[in-house]
Amino acid sequence: MVSRVIPVDTFDLVIFGGTGDLAHRKILPGLYRRFVAGQMPEDARVIGAARAELDDSKYREEVRGALREYVDAQRFNEDHVAAFLSQLHYVQIDAQGETGWKDLHALMRDGVVKAFYFSVAPSLFGDLAERLHSHSIADSASRIVVEKPFGRDLASARALNQTLAEHFDETQIYRIDHYLGKETVQNLMAVRFGNVLFEPLWNAQYVDHIQITVAETVGVAGRGSYYDKSGAMRDMVQNHLMQLLCLIAMEPPSRFDPDAVRDEKLKVIRALEPVDPTDIVRGQYEGKGKSDSYHEDVEDDESRTESFIAMKLHVSNWRWAGTPFYIRTGKRLKARQSEIAVVFKDAPHSIFGASAGRHRNILTIRLQPNEGMTLGVTIKEPGPGGMRLIDVPLDMTFADALGPDNDAVPEAYERLVMDVVRGNQTLFMRGDEVEAAWAWTDPIIEGWQGNDDRPLPYEPGTSGPEESAMLLHRANRRWREIRE
Repeated sequence: MVSRVIPVDTFDLVIFGGTGDLAHRKILPGLYRRFVAGQMPEDARVIGAARAELDDSKYREEVRGALREYVDAQRFNEDHVAAFLSQLHYVQIDAQGETGWKDLHALMRDGVVKAFYFSVAPSLFGDLAERLHSHSIADSASRIVVEKPFGRDLASARALNQTLAEHFDETQIYRIDHYLGKETVQNLMAVRFGNVLFEPLWNAQYVDHIQITVAETVGVAGRGSYYDKSGAMRDMVQNHLMQLLCLIAMEPPSRFDPDAVRDEKLKVIRALEPVDPTDIVRGQYEGKGKSDSYHEDVEDDESRTESFIAMKLHVSNWRWAGTPFYIRTGKRLKARQSEIAVVFKDAPHSIFGASAGRHRNILTIRLQPNEGMTLGVTIKEPGPGGMRLIDVPLDMTFADALGPDNDAVPEAYERLVMDVVRGNQTLFMRGDEVEAAWAWTDPIIEGWQGNDDRPLPYEPGTSGPEESAMLLHRANRRWREIRE
């Protein structure tokens, strides 16, 4: 299949934290892949900004090493790399001082898209925003990109939004959640709203329940100091899983427009009911050896921070009344797997009798690995011997359908950075959306902290605490298996 890549307007993109881990692993490799695909103009420029004492040449060599490490070998082409690196520049800058700001001002061009990626700690957002304006580097058409965490509770999220709003309009702020850049997540909207087959069935009358799973095999070693202050609820549920739930549950927007889409997502968050404590299971991985222990990874034997959480949620509106949403996420589970499963109800009457067994249609949206969608349908098992029913998948794996090297399937950060340049905020969170999510999340966290609850232990390499299965077993349901 031939890809159709539409170049963006030329731009100056400044990456604050340009020598950091995120820039090396995701942002710069993503830009390189867009450059190779022909989407990044030849006169576009990427400017790394950080405290390290580097010049353009040394920064380009550093980025070359990052590309060699994080770009697939078949896409690492010396000619392409050299051309891409020629578009890179570097400015040594002090976010809280005056060093480097005049140099950055002199480097920026007029008449091009100006974007500033805040790949730094949120505590520096205000300093960066203030200096961009005091040195006349940013203007009313400039855009800023900010990474999570967007606060750690409602109060801090409001404060962060107010800080950014002092210098930038909401239309200029791009709060990035890389889950929304995944091809499958966007295809979810296409499947729902572009096919008459699904949308009429996308409601409580036909859907039995919905499962959202984000499972990771890694622990928190190396980032324990951060993670132990957040936990699975703040780190994953409040943002990533909340966004997936919104796209699954929202009403059709009037048009595919940033504010129309985000208006509908906001309605879902505000329709979430408070969660009963009996519908929450928190866990913490605990193996037989110290290397398998959460407490060892965070260096705190008394920590009560969850590395796993499962919840049963309800969206209180006409579309979803009575249909539960089950979500779970955790560290050190048996496989790396992110998926959404829409489990449809049984046929109202089976003409095949009890011996045919129970069969359900399940639409599975796989985010990772192997992005794609599978619809389970029931057919007759081939061969003689009567009417025996089996379930078979109608499979659409994007790598199979489009080709594994097809540039039409960019990675999440590639797509989202290009959307910033285009000025398209559809896949980015709005300030009121972030605050609404924290307003729902805060009472849940305060509930278990007030009761001094301890997370339940679970063995690394499993599917989490056994108690999480009871969330579904109580209603004669089962979690979908986390597959190795």
